[in-house]
Parts: sequence; structure tokens; C-alpha cells
Amino acid sequence: MHTLNADLHCHSSVSDGTLSPEDVAARAKANGVQLWALTDHDEVSGQQRARAAAAALQLPYLTGTEVSVTFAGETVHIVGLGFDADDSALTEGLRRTRGGRELRAREMAAGLARVGIQGSYEGALKYVGNPELISRTHFARHLVETGVCRDTQEVFRKYLTEGKPGYVEHRWATLPDAVGWITGAGGIAVVAHPGRYKFSANEEYALFSQFKDLGGRGVEVVTGSHTPHDFVKYAKLAQEFGLLASRGSDFHSPTESHTDLGTLPPLPGELSPVWEALQDRVWR
Repeated sequence: MHTLNADLHCHSSVSDGTLSPEDVAARAKANGVQLWALTDHDEVSGQQRARAAAAALQLPYLTGTEVSVTFAGETVHIVGLGFDADDSALTEGLRRTRGGRELRAREMAAGLARVGIQGSYEGALKYVGNPELISRTHFARHLVETGVCRDTQEVFRKYLTEGKPGYVEHRWATLPDAVGWITGAGGIAVVAHPGRYKFSANEEYALFSQFKDLGGRGVEVVTGSHTPHDFVKYAKLAQEFGLLASRGSDFHSPTESHTDLGTLPPLPGELSPVWEALQDRVWR
């Protein structure tokens, strides 16, 4: 089971990816993925399409989402897998979390306008269509398209990180919210890409302790933004906390993502894969 090519973290145009759920499914299948989950940010409206596309390709599927959480002043992502996508507490909670995005985006645009970049809100909206799902990534694509920056990395560096003109903090869901919504809907909550958070050792320990106490059950060990050192570190942490191990590319776009769907190394052998606990939730 460890060698199963599961990709349980990726994005479509329903949030900040560039491909439709159908195209992500096709790419996953073409790349040899054997179990797939689409995990759009704070959104489950693409789940039916993803599931239907996966079924047509005979690709086993788990429902997924990636919930944005504020913890110790940082944005942390909690992936939910194998839940009921129609659960009302989950869908309403995600709707409230998304609701803060439009206001934040307008504040970001105002900040960019103050340094001479006009029309960025409307420009960013062209890439997403839904103001509830607008994110920094959409602003970045607009600023590259209009020649303000060479690539999205440059946009983030100059304009969209803390202390820069277009940065606006957003208060997301709490950790109890996110874990509660996912587990309440029958799913498993997983800490996404922990190697990306700028936590001290104590803060990281607090995150995992609280997560486990709240009923969180998994951690991404092998993911697109992790180094081989991170694979080892979070494999040990999974064992220390008794957590299931997950694996996902965090794929967003063929041109922007470093890691393509289905191309990650397998999970280290001593771990318990999250998908073994979700066998009865897989759509085949």
C-alpha cells in the first residue's frame, strides 16, 4: 500500500489552480495516479465534477478540501479527505471562511493602487470569476500578464508578502473550526505541508498537540514543497504523534508548479498511509 501512487492534494480553477477539475483528473490519470483527491481552497463546489471525471477515467477518488486556518499568527492549511461534501456545517463554515476574501482583495488592490498599479482587483477577478475565491495568486497572475513583473515569484516578493504594498492579513478559520467541520462530515483532517510554516519548534509542537487533541489524524509527509530532509523530519513527527501519513503534489498549474501530479516519491515504509483508514470512503 505504501507504493500506491496516491495524490491527495491539488487544486483546480474552482480555487487557485489553472485547470478545470476535469483536466486535473485527466492529468492525474495520465501521470499514473492510482488514488486522487481534489482539494480546492475553502471550497467543495468542484467535488461533484471531480468525482464524475474520476469515475469516467476509472480513477479511485476521495473527496477533498484545503481549509485556511490562522494559528499563532501564521496561515496554516488543513486538508480534509473522505468527508461528505454535502454536509451543511462544513459547507456553511467554508462559505464563511471564503467570505473574507473579497474584502481583503479590495484592500490589496487599494494598496497596489497607492504605488501606481491601477485596476488590479478587476484584473485579478478575470482569473477567478468568483470574488469569494479571489486570492494573492490571481493578483500575481494579473501583474505578470500586464508586464509589471516577470513571474509570480517576483510579484510575491515585491508586492504581496508582509510589509509590501499589496499585503493584507486575512483572519481565517480557527483550528477547532477546521478539524471540527472535517471530522463532523465523516472525514479525516490532515496538516498540509508542515515544512512550509515559519514556526519555532515550540509553536510547531503546539500546533500538532492541539491538532491531535481536537481529533486531527494525519500529516502530509511527502508533498511538493517538502525537501528530502522534510520527508524524514515529518515521518518521525507522524510516528511521534501517532498520525497517519499523507502524500500530495499540491499541484496548481502546468506552468507554475514545481511538482506535477503523481511524480512524488513513495511514503517511507514505516508509516501508516492515510488512505488505509479511508478505504470505505473511496469512490470507485
